[in-house]
Amino acid sequence: MIDRETTDRIYAAANIVEVISDFISLKKKGVNYQACCPFHSEKTPSFVVSPAKGMFKCFGCGKGGNAITFVMEHESMSYPEALKYVAKKYGIEVQEKELSEQDVQKNNDRESMMVVSSFAAEYFVKALHDTPEGENIGLSYFQERGFSEATIKKFGLGYCPSGGDTFTKDALKAGYKEEFLISTGLTIKREDGSYYDRFSGRVMFPIHSISGRITAFGGRTMRTDKKTAKYLNSPESEIYHKSSVLYGLYLAKRAITQQDCCILVEGYTDVISMVQSGIENVVASSGTSLTEGQIKLISRFTKNVTVIYDGDSAGIKASLRGIDMILKEGLNVRVVLLPDGDDPDSFARKHNATELRDFILSNEEDFLTFKTKILLADTAGDPLRKASVITDIVQSITVIPDSITRSVYIRECSRMLEIDEQVLIREVAMKRIERTAGSDAREFVQTQNAIRKRFEQIPSSTIDTVCASAGSGIEELEREIIKYLLKYGDQSFDYKDGKEIVQLNVAEVIISDLDNNQIELSNHAYKTIYEEYSRLWKQGESIEINHFINFPDPEICNAVVDLLTYDDNYIASKLWKKHDIVVETEQERLPVAIPRAVILYKSKVIEQIIAKINLKLQDESLSDDELVKLTHQISALNNERIAIAKRLSRLIL
Repeated sequence: MIDRETTDRIYAAANIVEVISDFISLKKKGVNYQACCPFHSEKTPSFVVSPAKGMFKCFGCGKGGNAITFVMEHESMSYPEALKYVAKKYGIEVQEKELSEQDVQKNNDRESMMVVSSFAAEYFVKALHDTPEGENIGLSYFQERGFSEATIKKFGLGYCPSGGDTFTKDALKAGYKEEFLISTGLTIKREDGSYYDRFSGRVMFPIHSISGRITAFGGRTMRTDKKTAKYLNSPESEIYHKSSVLYGLYLAKRAITQQDCCILVEGYTDVISMVQSGIENVVASSGTSLTEGQIKLISRFTKNVTVIYDGDSAGIKASLRGIDMILKEGLNVRVVLLPDGDDPDSFARKHNATELRDFILSNEEDFLTFKTKILLADTAGDPLRKASVITDIVQSITVIPDSITRSVYIRECSRMLEIDEQVLIREVAMKRIERTAGSDAREFVQTQNAIRKRFEQIPSSTIDTVCASAGSGIEELEREIIKYLLKYGDQSFDYKDGKEIVQLNVAEVIISDLDNNQIELSNHAYKTIYEEYSRLWKQGESIEINHFINFPDPEICNAVVDLLTYDDNYIASKLWKKHDIVVETEQERLPVAIPRAVILYKSKVIEQIIAKINLKLQDESLSDDELVKLTHQISALNNERIAIAKRLSRLIL
């Protein structure tokens, strides 16, 4: 274990901003620094580093700690490993005591795999430079590719002898265990017990973690046999997950941060040639399709990505679909198409850094404009194929999380595709809902159509005429309900429920219905009266009308007096007169008036809520979770409207 004195020195030396900046890009904001959290997916920075307090905190996922715990969490290191990493950064010598058996058991395997990988990297470098086979085959190949000695050294390039099991025998002889040679994928053990070097006869490209430790290798065969895979990578292991690794990132991260841009190419030699030519902010996906993990790695250092395509690449269209993932993560993507016959490796060898930069700057296009041009080139005036292109473009715009960026692309694509901008806006909105809610979205759209048809079947007098009448506005309905509550809250009436006649209390009907639906009155005076009446009623207290007449608030007092002096027996309510309903007294109207007033009020409230939600749905900055939530709310509210319309129709007709 590391002694306490050394641990204290490490903590004292560790500058949390410097340590964390080795892994993610921090931006100063006031006295602190901010970034998008590396531990969970987010678009708006909630990860804060305080140099004064020596701590970090993410207000999104809740993770927090100091420089050491950050390294532990980010690099999946044990506590001693993280201490040693930070100590090395600040030149502190670490004196270790003997680890306990439990600690050894916990950390040994992973560390042993790292040690074996480090040995292998040194072995392959020596084999490249110090053996006739390595010099004649491996070194000659690298020199033919135009790699200088400095470049070969910088990237740690090497060669694995072609003896079949030469490397494995030498590793075992040097004391490295078979289990770790196999678990790292360096050695393959046959069924007969013999060994075989996975990378036998290949030139070697070591793959580094962000912190610089070697976790895996890529090997290129020197054979001409077409049955042999040209490139071979280490298999997945405890220390290597290819979906979360970008070749060259360890060397490129500082340049990416400084230039606020990451150049993305395909292979190892593409990266090496461009770096040798002076372009250092370049990484590769190592020939595999881009993954979400790789994109998240880039987003820690910059939000700007430039993808370089081979001039004669037949797979550009297939690649376009995969890069939608970059847009989804909120990154800005630009594309450079090289001249026919060139790839980044060959093009970089023909040009110096200035020429390369100038070419990239003068030829890069935003990703969607590039995609539109590529796809439109094949439509040849075919309207069906053009419609397919529009659908493809809409799908790409849909995944962009930033509403302003989406709007800009919609406007630009509307111009390029010669299609109404409003049509694109609607399609993007619907695709976002479908992408978020899946089958629920289709069900939602079908529900909307069904609701529309079902409302059309209900007589217009039930909803349109009734709701348009003078007495059916929100405030008028609230007035009517509160009037009934004040004047008849303690009374009961007979209500026909199907074939049965049940006796209902006025206050119970109004309060339970509004409370169950969590409805709040909009008029301040009526809301105050309702809440006070409801409080007294729920407590079982005797409710005297003088309590409200003598209410401390003059506004409430005036409203109560106004309600109590409004006489419907002589001034017929427009709500009833509209439908030629003749009644003798207000009390005789209670069996119809109370349920009807509450139902109609609920209908109006639901209409308002739906209108507000529809307004929210037009906000393109909504998150996916918010879209799902709002669509479900509208679906539930519309189902309630159907039920209300039916009940309202029975009461009136």
